[in-house]
Amino acid sequence: MLKWSGVKGGVHPDTHKDRSAALKIVQASLPDCVILPLRQHAGADAIPLVKPGDSVLKGQLIAAAGTEVSAPVHASTSGRVRKIGPVQAPHPSGLAADAIVIESDGDDRWIDLDMPDDPFSQAPMELAERVARAGIVGMGGAIFPAAVKLKQGARHEIKTVLVNGSECEPYLTTDDRLMRERAEQIVDGARLIQHILRAYRIVIAIEDNKSEAIAAMRAAAEPFGAIEVEVTPTLYPMGSAKQLIQEITGHEVPAEGRSTSVGVLVHNVGTVYAIQQALRFGRPLISRVVTVAGGCIKSPRNVETVIGAPVQHLIDACGGLTDEPAQLLLGGPMMGVTLPSTQVPVIKGATGVLALQRREVSRATESPCIRCARCVQACPMGLLPLEMARRAKVDDLDGADAAGLKDCILCGSCAYVCPSHIPLVQYFQYAMGEQDARKNAARKNDYTRMLMDARNARLEKEVAAKAAAKAAKKSRASSTSESAP
Repeated sequence: MLKWSGVKGGVHPDTHKDRSAALKIVQASLPDCVILPLRQHAGADAIPLVKPGDSVLKGQLIAAAGTEVSAPVHASTSGRVRKIGPVQAPHPSGLAADAIVIESDGDDRWIDLDMPDDPFSQAPMELAERVARAGIVGMGGAIFPAAVKLKQGARHEIKTVLVNGSECEPYLTTDDRLMRERAEQIVDGARLIQHILRAYRIVIAIEDNKSEAIAAMRAAAEPFGAIEVEVTPTLYPMGSAKQLIQEITGHEVPAEGRSTSVGVLVHNVGTVYAIQQALRFGRPLISRVVTVAGGCIKSPRNVETVIGAPVQHLIDACGGLTDEPAQLLLGGPMMGVTLPSTQVPVIKGATGVLALQRREVSRATESPCIRCARCVQACPMGLLPLEMARRAKVDDLDGADAAGLKDCILCGSCAYVCPSHIPLVQYFQYAMGEQDARKNAARKNDYTRMLMDARNARLEKEVAAKAAAKAAKKSRASSTSESAP
C-alpha cells in the first residue's frame, strides 16, 4: 500500500493520461441545440426567466438562482427557446430533469457584457456577488456554488487560498492543459480570490506527473512573491480537498467539518479560471474544457465546448468512436457516473467524457468478503468501508452513519483494491441518496404540517371573529330594544 506524508491510505491506479495530455485544447463547433438543466449545481433548481418561443442571446440570464445555495443558468449560445421541461439527465438512472432547450440560430451572438472596472479596486463582497451572478460552480466535479465559498471570508479568517491542480483521476487532463495553456489567467484568478478573502498566501498544488504544468505555473507566479507552487506525490485521491489540505498544510479538517475551520479555502483550477473570466471580462459560465478519452475514442484530447452540448457532439469533435463502448462515463473512472446515452448534455461539472473498451472496465463477478481489510487500509478518510456497506445493504442508515458514512468522499479507493470486487461505493451512494430522500420527505411533512397548523389557526381565528361579530350584533340589538320607548 502506497502512502504519502501525513495522509492515510490511497491507491495508485494506471493514469491513462498521455494521449489527451499531449495535445492542445481544441474548440468544438456549435451544436444545433443546447440542453441546459436547471440544476447543474449543489442546491435548489434555478428558476426559469424565459418561456418557449423566446429569443435569447449568448450569455443571457435565462434562469435565476433559487435559494442561497443555488446558481443561475445562462444561455450558452443565441437562438430560440424550444422547450422548458423534463429531458434525459446525465445520470445513470436515465431519469428526467427539468431543463431549458435552446435551438441555435448559428449566429452565436453575445449580449452586451458589462465590462467591469479593475476588480482589485472593488469591495470583496461585490466581487463575490458578481461571481454568484456569473453562475460559477465547482468545476472539478463538486459543483458547489463558488460564491457561497467566497463569502466565507466574511465569516472566517482564511489564511490560505489553495488552488487544486492535482487532477488525480485517471484519464482526465483538463486541468493539466489549462495550467499549461492559461497559466497567467489562473494566477490572476487566484490573486482575485485572495483579494476577496483577504488571505495571506496562495498555494497552487500540482501532482509530480505534470512537469510542464508545474513549469508554466511557476513562470506565471514568479512576478508575485506571495504565490507558491507546491508539488505533491502522484497518488489517488490527492485531488480531494481534505487530503490536499493535510498534505500541503499539515492540518486535518475535522470530521463533518469544512476547510474554513483550518483557515483554508480550496478551488479547482477550472473554477479559478472561470472566476477570472467573470471578474475581468464579465463572462458568465457558459463553456468549459472537457477531456474526451478512453479506448473507444479515435483521437482523445481536451475539447472546449459550450455548456449544454450533447455528449455525442464532443465525441464527434474527437473523430467519433472506433468501437461500441463497454462503458460510457461522465467524469473519471473512479468517481464518474455511467451515462444512459450520448444525447445527454454536458453540464458545468463535467470534467470528462470517457468511452471505455471492455479491457478498460472491470467485469469481475462480486464474491463474498474475505475480511482482508484492504478497503480499510486504502480509505483516505480512515473509515470502515466494509461495515458501512454492510449496514447500507440492510437499510441501517443510522448504523452506516455511525461507521462514518457522513465523512465518505466517494473516492472509490476501497472498491478499487477489493479482491472480492464488492461494489462498495454503490452501496454508499445508495445510502446517501436514501438519506437525502428521507430528509426531503421529512421536510415536506414538516412543511405540510406547518401549512395545516396555519390553516387550523386561521379557521379558528375566523370562527372566533364570527362569534365575536355575532355576539356584538346581538349586543347591539339588545341595547336597541331596551332603549326603545
